[in-house]
Amino acid sequence: MKRAMLGLAAATLLSACGGGTNPFDTDDGTDGGTTTDPIVPEALASDVDSVAYDADAGTLVISGLSLDDTPFSASYRRRPALDRQGYQAYTAQDSSLDRHVTAYVREIENGAFAVVVATGGQFSYYFAGTNYGRTGGYSAPTEDVASGGVVSYAGTYVGLLNVGGDGGDLLPVTPGTPGDIRPAQTAETTGDAFINADFRDNIVNGTIYNRQIEPITDGGTPQTLLALDLAPTAIAENGTFTGTASQVTNGTRTNVGTYGGIFAGTDATSVGGSVFAADHIESIQGVEEYGIFVLGQCGTAESSDVCDQPVP
Repeated sequence: MKRAMLGLAAATLLSACGGGTNPFDTDDGTDGGTTTDPIVPEALASDVDSVAYDADAGTLVISGLSLDDTPFSASYRRRPALDRQGYQAYTAQDSSLDRHVTAYVREIENGAFAVVVATGGQFSYYFAGTNYGRTGGYSAPTEDVASGGVVSYAGTYVGLLNVGGDGGDLLPVTPGTPGDIRPAQTAETTGDAFINADFRDNIVNGTIYNRQIEPITDGGTPQTLLALDLAPTAIAENGTFTGTASQVTNGTRTNVGTYGGIFAGTDATSVGGSVFAADHIESIQGVEEYGIFVLGQCGTAESSDVCDQPVP
């Protein structure tokens, strides 16, 4: 799906259910089985067909993106210098005049995973999408885990914009190459995510907060952003959910996009998902953002310190 890129950059994200030796086998049931039934809504999946990720080997293969590499199944290079808050960075670029692609991925062992990928803009267009799923089985928390049925999840968030970033990972071009044909590297957003899930009534909601655009240039100041609120929505029997993303500005709530996700593990020990939002950053007209969250249940090793609250 072609989209307009702002300024000098553009984004392409991916979505897929995996295959072959892909450790991202998507479990869409509750018994630990594996299926390729789609679980990522089209608005979030966008332009990606499949993802294969091996954390131990440090390899990421993404298929289905147009114009990001040749052949259409592209192997991405590990880029530790671009890692953000527990999300591993990978990039791809065939040559200095081909589109640059950035991807972020995170998985919790025997739990949830998510991937976001975006091309930097070229010729004023970009492609974008996300993917999430789980490895292993799933069961809702039992009463001794979820007091009153409510369970909290906390961790970090990373996103990609249709706005040019610092370009530090781009291959060098010949001096004098016209700017109209040069590719760009997409800008990144970071933040924290918190989700509450009521497994008694099967309702989930949450927020992505402490959001900022990473500095476009080294030594720059991050631009702070409004929180993305995840409206209450139903949890399906298989642990998946889809809902509306919104923001509050001057006391007025506005719907700005879509979110979705999947719970994973026995007693739903983790959750992974993604967000798409548009026209949600006042200072950037026409902006779009795809992002992901992979969170551990509070009380597990994969959750964040915000879970450490006084016990009533």
